[in-house]
Amino acid sequence: MSGSVKIWLASSFMLALTAAPSLASDRPFNLGTMATAEEVAGWDIDVRPDGLGAPVGMGTAIDGEEIYAERCAACHGDFGEAVDNWPILVGGAGTLDDKDPVKTTGSYWPYASTMYDYIYRAMPFGEAQSLSHDETYQIVAYLLYMNDIIDDDFELSHENIGGIEMPNRDGFFLPDPRPDAQPANGEPCMRNCDVPINVIGRARDIDVTPDQES
Repeated sequence: MSGSVKIWLASSFMLALTAAPSLASDRPFNLGTMATAEEVAGWDIDVRPDGLGAPVGMGTAIDGEEIYAERCAACHGDFGEAVDNWPILVGGAGTLDDKDPVKTTGSYWPYASTMYDYIYRAMPFGEAQSLSHDETYQIVAYLLYMNDIIDDDFELSHENIGGIEMPNRDGFFLPDPRPDAQPANGEPCMRNCDVPINVIGRARDIDVTPDQES
């Protein structure tokens, strides 16, 4: 479910909560009860790329080093180098176009808010959602620091996590090379497009077109 849909649903729930209490007999099929504010808050934990939805909290890499050592290093290594087959978290810069790219939180992940969202939602392995908001910010700050994205004393928080410039922030958006997909005056051409046509091959030349009609 996308963040925007979840936000719309949460808003609908909150509006309904301000109305008079609803009985099952007042609802379609006489099923269900209105979700409480606490129930909605329990599900509404996603953080958008721009930081919207990030819970109030903060942390630095200096604080995060100890939390990471206690909760993360057993699987991901003391310095994010990974243990056994667990994911590597540090390094990989400049390898994404190699045969064997090293995809880490620093080289591949496009948003720092995605790091927060995933760590808070699913980590540590087997103890999901056992981290506090501040502990999660501290771990994210430590990972960003180890990937040379922020300084060790940078205070990461709900107010600035959406503005962190990740190395691969624009790596998931490739330009469309087709001539008819190029924007004209800032808008894509939708009809009667005056674009150059260059035939670079014919099906018959590479023997994929039958000589006779079937």
